[in-house]
Amino acid sequence: MENNFTEEERYRRAEKRVKEIKGFYWHLFWYLAVNIFLTFGGTIRALFTEGTFEFTNFNFGNLSVWFFWGIGIVGHWLHVFGMNIFFSKNWEERKIKEYMDKDKFD
Repeated sequence: MENNFTEEERYRRAEKRVKEIKGFYWHLFWYLAVNIFLTFGGTIRALFTEGTFEFTNFNFGNLSVWFFWGIGIVGHWLHVFGMNIFFSKNWEERKIKEYMDKDKFD
């Protein structure tokens, strides 16, 4: 099956896809950065001010931020990569093309 997209359309589609993936990875970065800071920020501050490393400032309420924002991350991941990231239709087509190309040279 061959797509009849022009070179410009293919470029725009690829550019859009790259921006979606980049957006997901930035979302994931901020998810980790903010949640690590919220979870351990007080403990790290206590380490530098008091000189002892204890989890006295650890707040389990921060885990709800991990959980609910994590649901958003999973939703974003599903939107960007789709439900069948490993064995999607595109994967099947790429593998078929790969094996067809390999047979050409054997």
